[in-house]
Amino acid sequence: MWRRTLSYLALLGGLLFSFPHGAFAAAVDTDPLNHDPQVREAFDRFYIMDYDGAIAGFQKVQSAHPNDPIATDYLLYTMLFKELYRLDLLDTTFYANDGFLTGRHTVIEDTQVRDQLRALSDKAVGQATQQLKANSNDINALFARGWAKSLEATYLAMVERAFSPALKLATQGRSDHAQVLKLDPNYVDAKLVVGNYEYVIGALPLPFKILMGFVGIHGSKATGLEMLHDAAARGVITSVEARVCLMLFLRREAKYQEALQISQSLLTQYPRDFLFHLEAANLQKDAGQGLTAISTYREVIALARKPGYFVTTHLELVYFGLGDSLRGQRLYADAVEAFREGAVQPTTSPELKRRCLLAAGEVYDLMHDHDKATQQYQAVIDAGSESVQADVARKYTKAAYTGK
Repeated sequence: MWRRTLSYLALLGGLLFSFPHGAFAAAVDTDPLNHDPQVREAFDRFYIMDYDGAIAGFQKVQSAHPNDPIATDYLLYTMLFKELYRLDLLDTTFYANDGFLTGRHTVIEDTQVRDQLRALSDKAVGQATQQLKANSNDINALFARGWAKSLEATYLAMVERAFSPALKLATQGRSDHAQVLKLDPNYVDAKLVVGNYEYVIGALPLPFKILMGFVGIHGSKATGLEMLHDAAARGVITSVEARVCLMLFLRREAKYQEALQISQSLLTQYPRDFLFHLEAANLQKDAGQGLTAISTYREVIALARKPGYFVTTHLELVYFGLGDSLRGQRLYADAVEAFREGAVQPTTSPELKRRCLLAAGEVYDLMHDHDKATQQYQAVIDAGSESVQADVARKYTKAAYTGK
């Protein structure tokens, strides 16, 4: 249990910077480069999930500011986000329960991308540390170093599931941002990491709070939520991340209506962001609004068919959520169709393919058609005989799934 707690902290410490940046606010302190028109233009590409366009823009920024660690962070961030999206790791459903921490999850790591990300992280940390040698109170350098470490922690936790080193890096990032706030309480972006840690530690059961206290880590749910709300409202480059973190916490606590309100604010701000449309449907599904969720999932599919509306999509995530919602409404034939459609999308990961096929088999069993169910179970096994899904498929091949 203690290891799971550390794992959860590492995940959330890294997850902070794994979602699109927010609106550029005024009247708070921030690195001047965050207001540069070229930077804002690159983020505009990022907001519509045009990662290649954003990368090209940030490469120009980095070339113009070769010694600035936050310029390196921009590029690191966008390349990381692009990779996480490729790996189907940006659907918050994946993190809404502890299954991410306790279960096996297959990720096909691109070692070339991994090495590029590590090199960029090392570069940003080195640049920031060099600036801090000249001025230990350089808040922009402290923020940039903490950001880089949080980004690398994200990769370690989400892709490699190396929770111990991820926790170490995430804690270092948190320390840098806490120091930023000590030096300048109006540097609102730094409240994201610190606020997240406050909430997570504050949410732990009392015995674990005591254990964490022995190593000098303390937290408060109320303080954490307050800091996250401030980052959401006034963050220069963390407004969206703070809202995504709030949605994740609220979802875990079954406060779906509050999470849905945040989701709608994001959709209003970024109507062409595919992931925010997906999240709205997922929240409706979890909130028990099955028919509404079905309609929203289908709207996302319709938008995806409009030329140029979304720069990129992973429709398998939509089809899986749609199938789950249809299944919940006992619309079994439509659910099977959705699950099978999710399994054959060109961007479907091997694991999600198995999950779709397994779900289709279960629904066939609920329709009392075990022969067709067995075909789906065999397809799961053929797609990964050593997987968790294959183990379940073998079980249901012998004894039909009953929904219990």
